[in-house]
Amino acid sequence: MSRADVDLAKSGPPPPSLVARLRDNDLVASFLSSKTTAAAGLIALILIVAGLAAPLIAPTDPFNPAANFLMDSLTPPRFVAGGDPRFLLGTDDQGRDLWSAILYGLRISLMIGAFSVLLGGAIGVALGLIAGYAGGWIDSVVMRIADVQLTFPAILIALLLDGVAHALLQKSNREETAFLVLVVAIGLSFWVQYARTVRGSTLVEKNRDYVQAARLIGLSPARIVVRHILPNVMGPVLVIATINLAIAIITEATLSFLGVGLPATEPSLGTLIRIGQNYLFSGEWWIVAFPSLGLATLVLSVNLLGDWLRDALNPRLK
Repeated sequence: MSRADVDLAKSGPPPPSLVARLRDNDLVASFLSSKTTAAAGLIALILIVAGLAAPLIAPTDPFNPAANFLMDSLTPPRFVAGGDPRFLLGTDDQGRDLWSAILYGLRISLMIGAFSVLLGGAIGVALGLIAGYAGGWIDSVVMRIADVQLTFPAILIALLLDGVAHALLQKSNREETAFLVLVVAIGLSFWVQYARTVRGSTLVEKNRDYVQAARLIGLSPARIVVRHILPNVMGPVLVIATINLAIAIITEATLSFLGVGLPATEPSLGTLIRIGQNYLFSGEWWIVAFPSLGLATLVLSVNLLGDWLRDALNPRLK
């Protein structure tokens, strides 16, 4: 045996490749074993990439008034009699290319949904950890506030916060701050689910042996909570965040449809649907049909991913 063979034998087998590790991962195997989940993931990925890359792939910029002409307003889709080859899905009442508007609308709706989920999750996780670990009157106060908020639907909380914010702002600043107001309103209406779930998990985790050992060696409560308890309660949080992303997108669309969300100059999916429903009975069906189809497809795919993640992370189903 040569020296090279001896060195190879001592070094042992090479580490598995990334593809092999992914193939052996239970979560990846569960995802690939379900055709419905895989299809939903692919559709969600396509929609997310299309929304994020809207400035690169959209034929026109719907935010640019110079690129839109009122003479082209209410043009049918390309594949309908009387359609214009320049507009794949037709145009809206302002002459904006509907395909471009939907791409930008996907981008805006996804950004509002993601930021509001991050805000609500950060607030809910922090309050849930504090309430569960500290206990006592802090736990009582946080949970009573959560109970009161649970008596109102999330859409009403978002409407209330949105209305208060717009009442406090000057009229000239409302359109400029509409995006931020929506994120805050939707995020503050979703923190309760995170707080209640994290609190319950924290009550269980703080009595575990590893937490008791951390206390004995003198670690501070803040370090115990952040370094030890938080990683062990994040599983349910990820499931809630995935499902809440779809709910946040629907909430934004509902607020915009009711006229208290984004203005008409920012074509989110909800705004496009609100504009389109005014022309539905006059024959311009495409203005409401295609944004509604895009919204339904996005929400359905995200919901399916959330259902799969809930089952995949549930130890009782393994």
